[in-house]
Amino acid sequence: MQSQKKVAVITGGSSGIGKAAALGLAAAGYDVAICGRRADALQTVAVETKGYWAECDVTDPTAVAHFFAGVKERYGRIDLVFNNAGRFAPAVSFGDLDVVTWREMVDTNLNGAFYVAREAFRAMRDQAPQGGRIINNGSISAYVPRPGAASYTATKHAITGLTKAISLDGRAFDIACGQIDIGNAATDMTSHMNAGSLQANGTIMPEPTFDVRHVVDALLYMAGLPLSANVQFMTVMATTMPYIGRG
Repeated sequence: MQSQKKVAVITGGSSGIGKAAALGLAAAGYDVAICGRRADALQTVAVETKGYWAECDVTDPTAVAHFFAGVKERYGRIDLVFNNAGRFAPAVSFGDLDVVTWREMVDTNLNGAFYVAREAFRAMRDQAPQGGRIINNGSISAYVPRPGAASYTATKHAITGLTKAISLDGRAFDIACGQIDIGNAATDMTSHMNAGSLQANGTIMPEPTFDVRHVVDALLYMAGLPLSANVQFMTVMATTMPYIGRG
């Protein structure tokens, strides 16, 4: 079937920023497709969005391809992809970072983002009318690291390169690609920051967060632009978080 609405795909859509984005885009009139690893949580979100959902581990390129095939079968096209799925690793000094953790982080945060973006790019290139928008979820750590976070930092720096490459190659196919870099949005994943986070000077201090709805507002702005315009990079952060002047 061909959707009469714009179709948005969100990875990691069962909780946190992904869930908020799914609800926000659905409320704005999009048909929303979400994926993640927890069927029960995905179903709960899909009840509210009235959209498509499927279990999908983004580290498996075959599973990612199958998910996108399901979205295209359900809606007929894809207009927007929020490449959001990712994970953190426990803080550890670089010399003590084990290879297993490194590979797991690269597999999820970088390889997974590549598999998703590649399927999105192919769908947008091959559909009629051609084109669409991919928004990668970067991080403040795409620019400045936290202590003990080498694997996360490296993968998020790599997302910036991926965004630029997609943006350049997408020109020929009316595919826009941008990146949103989020600093301390209030979700379950950032709740520990209220108790304190390790700082560059070795101290532990609580960090401010901000309402995740402002991330959704930013995504809606990026998504609402015509394909002739693009937000290449946008940073949305708690005003007083230790980023500017970090360390």
